[in-house]
Amino acid sequence: MLAAERLVILDRDGVINRDSEAYVKSLAEWIPYPTAIEAIARLSCAGWNVAVATNQSGIARGYYDMQALEAMHDRLRELVQKADGEIAYIAYCPHGPDDGCQCRKPEPGLLEEIRQGLSLNSLEGSWLVGDSLRDLQAAEAMRCRPVLVRTGKGRRTEQKGEGLDSAMIFDDLSSFVDWLLAQESSY
Repeated sequence: MLAAERLVILDRDGVINRDSEAYVKSLAEWIPYPTAIEAIARLSCAGWNVAVATNQSGIARGYYDMQALEAMHDRLRELVQKADGEIAYIAYCPHGPDDGCQCRKPEPGLLEEIRQGLSLNSLEGSWLVGDSLRDLQAAEAMRCRPVLVRTGKGRRTEQKGEGLDSAMIFDDLSSFVDWLLAQESSY
């Protein structure tokens, strides 16, 4: 069984790859940040489990289909594996914002799916890294430690200042991983 305190959950668009106001609709549009794949691999190599929790309402809106989403996730896994890392679990919500589902962040359903998929008793103590208030709210609902990155929508989220009281803020995923691994080595 995995330990929740050795789990980092990542939002996808805006944290791992470039986001787009027009949605990331295809493998060609899925462009990882240069340091994000390496950061995930460093976490994995240091004994951390990495999961992804991503809202993908573009499916409900008809902008792309499940095959396109799976191609993006397959590419993510492939790049991380080439860097000697591993993604333990990917959870996604295909619903639109008005569908009333329990999985679309800030609802906790995606995180609950990760908890069950990784056979954890709880997610308390795990980290959730996102670029939006929805990510931070989902983290708090499941007692994860919230982290905001300034990539994607992160700078706008930070400027609004709402819901940031308990969140740590970093420039990007790589700077968070630098900090987290440095904390470990100082023990």
